[in-house]
Amino acid sequence: MKIGLYFGTFNPIHVGHLIIANHMAEHTDLDQIWLVVTPHNPLKKKSTLLDDYHRLQMVFLATEDYPKLKPSDIEFKLSQPNYTVNTLVHLEEKYPSHEFSLIMGEDNLKSFHKWKNYEAILEHHDIYVYPRISSEVENIELKNHPKIHLIDAPVVEISSTFIRNNIKSGKNIRPLLTEKVWEYIDHNLFYKK
Repeated sequence: MKIGLYFGTFNPIHVGHLIIANHMAEHTDLDQIWLVVTPHNPLKKKSTLLDDYHRLQMVFLATEDYPKLKPSDIEFKLSQPNYTVNTLVHLEEKYPSHEFSLIMGEDNLKSFHKWKNYEAILEHHDIYVYPRISSEVENIELKNHPKIHLIDAPVVEISSTFIRNNIKSGKNIRPLLTEKVWEYIDHNLFYKK
């Protein structure tokens, strides 16, 4: 089975995340997309980042009606701070019959050469890249690498920061979230302060 790994804090997960994940599931050779919830880095200030399990629960609620999209807490069990290369090694050991690929925006591809052991990642894993308005793909030297696949996905410029700020300001942002995620946030009074 070919699995696309879509990493994020998902604080909160919104319809933009789902549009990208579903597009990758439906318009590439990936069989499933695992939305990997990145745990809180203990070396960074927590600020508005919800607890890991609240963010995982929201990803579960957002994806439960999409059979090809799966929430993943795989990084919760790894030592922090964690690097993507370590997560990939762990997944390959745990699921030897699966083939893992990465999903990232063009903005992340620009800095991919700064990732720990990025050459090893590129050697063993495909990378599916979705467009971002803020990117200039022409300047990315890795774009022609045989393991890099530029996917003509919808450009979605919704940010979790925008959602959190608007909840705090009392604005109605319900169309940007699935109904179950909105209810979970509203019930728990998340992002109000």
